[in-house]
Amino acid sequence: MLGIRVRFAYQLFPSAAFVAGMSLSILACSATWAQPLVSMPSRIESNSLPNAYRITPDVISGGQPDGEAAYQELSALGVKTIISVDGAAPNVATALRYGLRTVHIPHGYDGISRDRVIQLAKALRDLPGPFYIHCHHGKHRSPTAAAVACVATGRLQPKQAVSILRTAGTSPDYQGLYATAQAAQEIQGAVLDAIQVDFPGVAKLPAMAEAMVALEHIFSHLQAIEKSNWKSPADHPDLKPAHEALLLKEHYTEMLRTALNEKWSQAFVASMSEGLTAAEQLEELLRDSIAQPQSASAVLQRLTANCKSCHRQFRDQPLVESISK
Repeated sequence: MLGIRVRFAYQLFPSAAFVAGMSLSILACSATWAQPLVSMPSRIESNSLPNAYRITPDVISGGQPDGEAAYQELSALGVKTIISVDGAAPNVATALRYGLRTVHIPHGYDGISRDRVIQLAKALRDLPGPFYIHCHHGKHRSPTAAAVACVATGRLQPKQAVSILRTAGTSPDYQGLYATAQAAQEIQGAVLDAIQVDFPGVAKLPAMAEAMVALEHIFSHLQAIEKSNWKSPADHPDLKPAHEALLLKEHYTEMLRTALNEKWSQAFVASMSEGLTAAEQLEELLRDSIAQPQSASAVLQRLTANCKSCHRQFRDQPLVESISK
């Protein structure tokens, strides 16, 4: 057991091999010392930091900081940089009051692109730590981002990445996130040196047109699944019905949160809310062990009709003007 613990400590502190040696010396001199080494990830009990886990000594993953108390707690934990991977804009002003820098590197539920992984790794390498990496709930996107960034910077071994997601409660339905964790590898310093990153406090969110393209992409998948009687198409077996509905739901969730934060028009918010409700119903139907193809098709028709109605109101007008009326 001692050997396992020392090897684990060495994995967590790859740049400080002497720690393992010191641990061996201390244990050898004190046979009565039996306190186990603290394993990671370890849960941080908090009322203001949802689903918070210490991934490595200098990286914590969790949900969106909840109010002033959360930023006070982050400061007390020694955090210097908050990295938000959520779609919504971070609360930069409150963070600054507590001496915390905020960096916004958002990504979706369908995985993290290579470019985003490099940006996350560069942030962990070049910005002052410790770090708090968060999304909205702290269960899906932030543990994935924390895991791959820690692997990319040598803080964790690649084989440890998936276990971070499981510990944090990341749903296995988010296949893209798990695929990203499974593919995580250390990134060479020269690669990080070669890119320039501004690390904005609030990133410029993707244009609504791009968000709509993403929705249309998922819709095309669902239409192909419907033609296969709500099963994975023979020519596209990687398309899982419930998973595609889940991705659709998350896209609507992000768009609705953005619309509310930006105080867009009530009509646009209502359209996004209706789409989200229908997407949730579709996901529930497709998770049912008893297939309900007619019910699923009816919900997809509602979603399609909602999209057409939204397009008539907003797509053919200047978007910023129309959604803000």
